[in-house]
Amino acid sequence: MTRASRAAAPVAALALAAALTGCVDNAPTTSPSGTAGAPAGLTVESTASQCTLSAATAPSGNLVFTVTNAGSDVTEFYLLAEDGLRIVAEVENIGPGLSRDLVTVAKPGQYFTACKPGMVGDGIRAPFTVTDSGADVAPTGELADQVTAATTGYVAYVKDQTEQLLTGTEAFVDAYKAGDDTAARALYAPTRVHWERIEPVAESFGDLDPRMDLRQADLAEGEEWTGWHLLEKDLWQPDAAANDGEEYVPLTDAQRATYADQLLADTRELMDRTHTDAFAAEITADVIGNGAKGLLDEVATGKVTGEEEIWSHTDLWDFQANLDGARVAYDGLRDVAVAKDPALAEQLDARFAELQGLLDQHRAEDGFVLYTELDADQVKELSVAVDALSEPLSRLTAVVVL
Repeated sequence: MTRASRAAAPVAALALAAALTGCVDNAPTTSPSGTAGAPAGLTVESTASQCTLSAATAPSGNLVFTVTNAGSDVTEFYLLAEDGLRIVAEVENIGPGLSRDLVTVAKPGQYFTACKPGMVGDGIRAPFTVTDSGADVAPTGELADQVTAATTGYVAYVKDQTEQLLTGTEAFVDAYKAGDDTAARALYAPTRVHWERIEPVAESFGDLDPRMDLRQADLAEGEEWTGWHLLEKDLWQPDAAANDGEEYVPLTDAQRATYADQLLADTRELMDRTHTDAFAAEITADVIGNGAKGLLDEVATGKVTGEEEIWSHTDLWDFQANLDGARVAYDGLRDVAVAKDPALAEQLDARFAELQGLLDQHRAEDGFVLYTELDADQVKELSVAVDALSEPLSRLTAVVVL
């Protein structure tokens, strides 16, 4: 989980945040081509203290936010739903001096935009309005059938992964609460792969993700730590040197039961939320394409660096799961990509295969070697391959949607 995935601030504070930043220009947005249904282009400049948009409104349909990082820290940009919690679309890991596009399809309504310099906190937020353009941007003919197949298949995939996640979590929680740490450790990584494969979906539910997957390093002052990584630390108890110089104090039996039961309850809630018609209606081609890229960003900022599983060192299981999820998302959209940009599809096929081949070199029995067994050259090789896939994958959504 990235730092940016932590729960959002209450909506009541958003208007004040926007007033304090004074960073939104209310000039109207126009379509670059001037034609109905063409993408509305907006620019975003992110600095340490401002999130400057070229407009605070846009017509419904295809939107392209070109986000430029004019600050000195890595930044992210989000389009949030009216409640300020649910992530509609996001673009992460934008380095200083770089620009990246966020392509999405927006319905009429009220939203919030947010830049997150340093990828921490609730971000610099402002209200954003999508007006009703009346334009129909849905694909037609054979492309429409391909997009429908992609969205239907992806919804089914998410449902299946949450069901498997719940089954695995039930077994993990039973072992952990019973004090069978050997069994719980064995179940930890294989169960979490089902979470990691659909992490962008879980992150879209802003309240669930921080409860379930927040890392200790990303805790805000006074924030309660719960979820997988709290239990991970208790199962792979660090020595004082790895615990800020303090002796680690194991959780009591009562604490174990409390935190494990909460993790299980949150997992059931995640499954319930993804098994509704409302959730299925939210899964569109742009959501799938952006989700695929988001999973590669997760690999780049956490898994390939060894920062996700800092006590168990099972980062390569998560790496594979993120790659699985990205590949499933791409495969669903591949027919559309082949029809609209066959060269991009060919490049993505090759880059996915190359990265998978490198990762396969680190398999051990039913899983992978621990991250700590990789040397610097192996980490660099994986990182370069992730970057090589990330660039063409960042173009997938635009090709499919626009």
